[in-house]
Amino acid sequence: MRANSPVIVGRDAEIGLLGSALDAARTRSGRSLFLVGEAGIGKSRLVGECAYRAYGLGMPVLRGRAGSTGLVVPFRPLVEALSSHFRAAGTPTDPELVPYHPALARLVPEWRTSAVSGYAETVVELAEALLRLLSVLGRDAGCVMLLEDLHDCDRETVAVVEYVVDNLAGLPVMLLGTLRPEPGAALDLVRSAEQRHTATVTELRGLGDAEVRALTGACLETPPELVPEAVHERLVARAAGNPYLVEVLLDDLLDTGRLRRAGDGWETAGPPDGALPSRILRSWAARLDRMDEPVRDLLLTAATLGGQFSVPVLQTVTGLADRALFTHLRSAVETGVIAPDGAAPDRYTFRHALTAEALVSSLAPAERAALARRASAAVQRSGEPLDEDLRQLVASLELAAGNRAGAARQFAEAGRRMLASGSHGSAVVLLERARSLAAEADLGSVTESLAVARAESGDLDGALALAGSLPPVPAGSREADARGDTHLKIAWVAVMAERAADTAHQIEAARALFGPEPSPARRASLSVVDGHLSLLPGERRQEPEAVGRAAREAAETAEAEGLPVVACQAWQLLALLSRERGFDAADACLERMLTLSTEHALPLWRVEALVRLGVNAFMRTGDAARLHSARAAAAELGSLLLAQTVDGLLAMNAVMCARWEEAEEITVRSVEASARIGNHGAHRYLLLSAAAAAAHRGRRRETERALAAFRRAGGERSALVPLQLGFCGAVGALLDEDRPRALAELEASAAWERDHPSYYYLSGRYGLHPLLGVLSGGTGRAEYESVASSPGAALAWNRQFLDLAEAVLLGREGDRTAAGQRMAAFDARSAAFPVARHLGLRLVAEAAFADGWGEPAVWLRTAEEYFYAAGVQPAAAACRTALRQAGVSVTQRRGGRDRIPSSLRTNGVTPREYEVFVLLPERPGNQQIAQRLSISPRTVEKHLASLLSKTGRPNRSALCEFAAECVADQP
Repeated sequence: MRANSPVIVGRDAEIGLLGSALDAARTRSGRSLFLVGEAGIGKSRLVGECAYRAYGLGMPVLRGRAGSTGLVVPFRPLVEALSSHFRAAGTPTDPELVPYHPALARLVPEWRTSAVSGYAETVVELAEALLRLLSVLGRDAGCVMLLEDLHDCDRETVAVVEYVVDNLAGLPVMLLGTLRPEPGAALDLVRSAEQRHTATVTELRGLGDAEVRALTGACLETPPELVPEAVHERLVARAAGNPYLVEVLLDDLLDTGRLRRAGDGWETAGPPDGALPSRILRSWAARLDRMDEPVRDLLLTAATLGGQFSVPVLQTVTGLADRALFTHLRSAVETGVIAPDGAAPDRYTFRHALTAEALVSSLAPAERAALARRASAAVQRSGEPLDEDLRQLVASLELAAGNRAGAARQFAEAGRRMLASGSHGSAVVLLERARSLAAEADLGSVTESLAVARAESGDLDGALALAGSLPPVPAGSREADARGDTHLKIAWVAVMAERAADTAHQIEAARALFGPEPSPARRASLSVVDGHLSLLPGERRQEPEAVGRAAREAAETAEAEGLPVVACQAWQLLALLSRERGFDAADACLERMLTLSTEHALPLWRVEALVRLGVNAFMRTGDAARLHSARAAAAELGSLLLAQTVDGLLAMNAVMCARWEEAEEITVRSVEASARIGNHGAHRYLLLSAAAAAAHRGRRRETERALAAFRRAGGERSALVPLQLGFCGAVGALLDEDRPRALAELEASAAWERDHPSYYYLSGRYGLHPLLGVLSGGTGRAEYESVASSPGAALAWNRQFLDLAEAVLLGREGDRTAAGQRMAAFDARSAAFPVARHLGLRLVAEAAFADGWGEPAVWLRTAEEYFYAAGVQPAAAACRTALRQAGVSVTQRRGGRDRIPSSLRTNGVTPREYEVFVLLPERPGNQQIAQRLSISPRTVEKHLASLLSKTGRPNRSALCEFAAECVADQP
C-alpha cells in the first residue's frame, strides 16, 4: 500500500482562511492569499482543498503550476490555469472580452488567429486583459485562480500576478498562490503585497507531535493511538513535521516490511535504527534498488530532465521504442513516483518536486554528470530545431555535466530569442544565468545582450551600469560595431523615456565606437536618435532644417539598407518636424510610414501611423472617422496602450462636437484602466477630456473636481497645460461670462507655450485668443494675418474663431458684404461644434451691433435658445441682456422648474431664484452674481431674501452651506 493521507491534518486555521476568501469573492470582494512553505509542507493539499470547495460552490476554477524543470517559459502557469478551465467549460463568448482577445491570445490558444500580428503586448496590457477575463468569469458566482510553485515561475508571470493582486478590490475573484520561501522575484512580490495590505500571506509551519501521529493514523487507516510508538518517534525525529517526508518515510517502512499489519493494528519488525535510512535521499535510493532495472533507469533519466518532462524528449534521450517506453512509464506510475501531467497529454510530472531531486542526488557525482552529458548530446543530435525550451534544457544538462561555457552559450541564445519575442523579463533571467557562467571570450557579447534586455524591460539604470562596465574593444573592429549597436539600442530606450543626458552619452559612445565613417545603416540610426533627442524639452535645439535634412537622409538610407523599423522612426521624426510647416507635409511623412509598416508587417508602427494621421484629420476637419479606424486597428492588434491613447483623442473630439454621452462613455471605458496599467499620458488626457466636457457645459464645480483629478495625476507637470488653460479654462470662463478670467487663462497658456514649445494647437493661441484680442481692440489686422497664416490656423476648431475675428475686422473697416461672407464661412465651419458656434455668435454680436453689420439680433436669439436649453444660464442671461440693450424684445423664460430639486420646488423656489441659489456654494458677492446672470445687484438682493425665507436658513452663510449640500451631486 502507499502511505497517502486521505485527509488534511493540522491546517484548520488555513482552511478557514480559504473559506472566508471564497465567500468574499462571491460577494465581489476580491482577495489574494499566498501560502509560503518548504517543499512537502502541504501547500498543494490546501490548494486542492480550495479547488474542491470552489467547485462545490459553483465557482469557476483556474489552476496552473510553474514548471519545476528550471526552464524559463513566459506565462506558463497562467496558460495552464486558463487551459484547465477552458478545456472543460469552453472559452467565454462574452462580447465584453472581444477587445481583449488579441492580448489574451498569448494565454488562450483558441483566440489566436492565423494571421500573426507581430505585436508583443506589454505585460500590463496582458495583465489588464486577464483581470477583465476573471471579472467576466466570476460575474455570477465568483471565480478562483490557483497558481502553484510561483518560486519557479518567470518574471512576466510575477509581473502579471502583481498587477492582479493590486487590482482585485471590488472584483468577484480570489487568487491563491503558493511558493517556497526562496529569495527571488516571487517572494519579493509576496512580501511587498503583504506590506501594502493587498494580500494575505500565511507561512505554513511543520506539524506538531500530535498532528504527526494523526497524519500517520490517517495514512495507515488506523486510530492515531494505535500507531506503534517506535514508528511515531522515528517519524517525529526524521520528518521535522513535514507531511510529505512523513509519508515517504512511512512508505519506506511499509516497502521493507519493517511495518506491517497485525490483526486490526500494526507492528514493527526489526529494530527502528541502523537498517533504516537516516535521510530521505537514502530512502529513495533504497526504493530505486527495489524497482526493475528498466524502470529505475527510466526514472533516473527522467529526473535528470527535471521535475516535469515531456515524453518525446525522454524518448529521444533513452532511445526506447514506443511500446517499451510506455510500458515502463505505466510501471513508474504504479509505483506512485510519477503521474501524467493533466495540463499536457505528452508530459509527466514527479509526484513531488523533492522526488526528482532525491533521485538524481542518489547517484554518484560522476554518474550524474555522465547521464546529463548523454542526455544533452542526444537532444542536440535529434535533428529537431532547438526552441527556447529545448535550449534551456540543453543548457541545464550541460551545466550538470560540468560544461559551464557550453551552458552559458545555450542560455545566452535562449535569452536573445526571448528578447526578440518581447519577453524582456525572461530574457534578463536567462542572460544573467549566461553571464554568470560565460567564459572570458563570450562574456562581452553576453553582457551587451543583457544590457539591451535590461533597457527594454524598463531597467534603464541597470542597462546603463552594465554598458558602462564593459571592457574596451578595438575601434573599427567587428566587436566595436556590435558594442556600438548596443549603445544605440539603449539610446533609443533612453530618448523615449525623455532621459536626455543618458541618451546623449549613449550616442557619444556609439559614435566613438563606429569611428568617423560609420556604415550608412548605423549613420541613419544615429541621426534618428539624435533628432528625437533634439525635440526633448529643455534640450539643445538644433536648427530644424538641419535635423529635418538628417532625418530625411536617414529615412532614405534605412529604406535602401532594408531597415524598415529605423525608416519608420525617421518618418515619424519628420512628421513631427513638418507640423511647423503644416499638416499636408506631416501627413505625407505619415503616409510613407504607413506604407512601409504595411509592406514589412510592422503592426505597431502601422497603428502609430494610423493614429497620427487620424489625429491630424480630426484636428483639421473635426471628422474623427479616421481616428475611429485607428482605434479599431489598435484594438485588433491588442495594444491597450494605443487604444487608450486614441480613446483620449476621441473623447476630446466628442467634447468639441458636444456629444456629451459619447465623451463620458469613452472616458469611463478607459480612464481607470489607463491608470492601472500606468499609461500616464493617456490617463491625463482622458481626465482633461472629462474636465473639458464639464467646462464646455458651464458646470464649474464639476470642472473643478475633474481638474483636481487631472492635477493629482501630474497634469500640471505635463505638456497638456496649454489645453488645460485655453481649451478648458478659457472656454469655461467665457460660458461663465467672466471674460477677464478667460483672457488671463489664455495669457497664461501663451506664456507656458513660449517657454515650452509644443504642437498642441487647441490651446486657444491660434483661434479663441486672437478673437478676444480683436473684440477688445488689442489685436489688429497685421497680428491677425500672422496667426491666420500659421499651421495651427488650419485646425477647424481654430479656423471658426479666426473666421469670426476676420468678420469683426471687416465690419469695423466698413466692408459689411465681406464681413457677411466671412460669417457664412463661419456658419458652415462651426456646424460640427455647437458650443463654440453659439459662444462665437454671442461674442461677436455686440461688435456687429456697434459697427452695423450682420444679423446680431438673430445670432443672440439663436445663442440664447441654445444656452438656455443647455442649462448654461450665465451665457443665456448675457444674450438676453445684450438684446435688451440693443432695444430688441426678449421672450421671458419662466420654465426650468424641472431643473429645481423637488425639496426646493415644493418650498416655492422659482427658476430665477434657483439660478442664484446654484452660485452660492462659491460664496460670491451680489455684484458678482449680478454680472454672471446679467441682472442688477438689487434684484440679486431680492432673490436672496426670498431664498432665506423659503429655505428657513437664518443667514447668508447658512444658505451658502445649504446650497453646497444641495448642489454637490447635481450636474
